[in-house]
Amino acid sequence: VQLQASGGGLVQAGGSLRLSCAVSGRTFSSYRMGWFRQAPGKEREFVAAIDPSGGRTFYVDSVKGLFTISRDNAKNTLYLQMNSLKPEDTAIYYCAARTTGIYYLAPSYDNWGQGTQVTVSS
Repeated sequence: VQLQASGGGLVQAGGSLRLSCAVSGRTFSSYRMGWFRQAPGKEREFVAAIDPSGGRTFYVDSVKGLFTISRDNAKNTLYLQMNSLKPEDTAIYYCAARTTGIYYLAPSYDNWGQGTQVTVSS
């Protein structure tokens, strides 16, 4: 499976962005999906995850109520709606796919997109 993230950019604090992750292959609906981010000089951090049906979602505490993860299995696409962005949200955002493992652990994910840069100015 191949993943292609897009939708990043430069936005002012308080603004919004929607990231997309296009996934190739016919088995997208069977994958558990996640978003991670990595800021300069920091480790990759879990942001959000979603189960195959989209019925269950998980978030890191710092983005709860601000970010929304969703998926469209008919379009093989994963989304991350980010609202009320803060400068500390600045990072490269990665989408990832897994079949097993723990949703917030990066090593659980077998396939990764190339990342999309999000920059939030103050």
